[in-house]
Amino acid sequence: MYVTAVESRPAGVLETSQSTKHRPFGARIKAFIALTKPRIIELLLITTVPVMFLAEQGVPDLQLVLLTCVGGYLSAGGANALNMYIDRDIDALMARTSQRPLVTGMVSPRECLVFGISLAVISTLLFGLTVNWLSAWLSLGALLFYVIVYTMILKRRTSQNIVWGGIAGCLPVLIGWSSVTNSMSWAPVILFLVMFFWTPPHYWPLSMRVRDDYARVGVPMLPVIASNKVVARQIVLYSWAMVAVSLLLTPLGYTGWFYTSVALVTGGFWLWEAHGLQARAKDGAVGAKLKEMRLFHWSITYVSLLFVAVAVDPFLR
Repeated sequence: MYVTAVESRPAGVLETSQSTKHRPFGARIKAFIALTKPRIIELLLITTVPVMFLAEQGVPDLQLVLLTCVGGYLSAGGANALNMYIDRDIDALMARTSQRPLVTGMVSPRECLVFGISLAVISTLLFGLTVNWLSAWLSLGALLFYVIVYTMILKRRTSQNIVWGGIAGCLPVLIGWSSVTNSMSWAPVILFLVMFFWTPPHYWPLSMRVRDDYARVGVPMLPVIASNKVVARQIVLYSWAMVAVSLLLTPLGYTGWFYTSVALVTGGFWLWEAHGLQARAKDGAVGAKLKEMRLFHWSITYVSLLFVAVAVDPFLR
């Protein structure tokens, strides 16, 4: 365990960095949307909707898909807003997050807190009243896990923060399945594990690139406290586990030849990239020569292709 503390800016700095008289309405709307981190939520929905097709073994009710997507967006958006509220002190000190709405003063901390809590309540009620209560509790559980367990407990204390904190990002898979079936099965559990093993090798390459930012604010991401060789070795281990788990759906009877083919090809390319990163790290490559962002960018493509295959496979069996 690595324990650290981060000194916040003096009280009021973030709130007064931009006068309320100079916050145009349009810019304010964009700022509130930015609090939800739309690009991250896109990835969560990519793992939610295809699982609904798998659960239905065909095209699910489109109204149900829409309600699940809206509920999922609001829930994840609330979690992300509360994350920004809690992390506003270190966001102000990191180059990667220096333009977030709380840092620029476009949104005040109080507004952000109310906004995040409101989205949490609305999303839970939306899920419960229009989808089902199992999905509602899973959604609320994901939000609370991300805000409390990851942001408040793990992030600033341990290099395993993204490993266990990433569980919140795996739960949309279960939500997609439960929204259709109002139950659980081994298929969503397997895909949950795929996302669990995917998260560290997805995020660690980015953490390698912005290591100095995390070191500056005392957040012990693995690349901050370990060498590139150690991080790359961990990436390879998680990558093999991810690919192996992804291939379990077919022998258990949930998917057929199409999904298996996509999982093998995309997983094989992932392992090629992961081992390439490890080889460069062993050779002492640093900076641009390490090419760590190649795996980061491929990780997004990989999960997109894999879950598209999850949605398409039922139509080819």
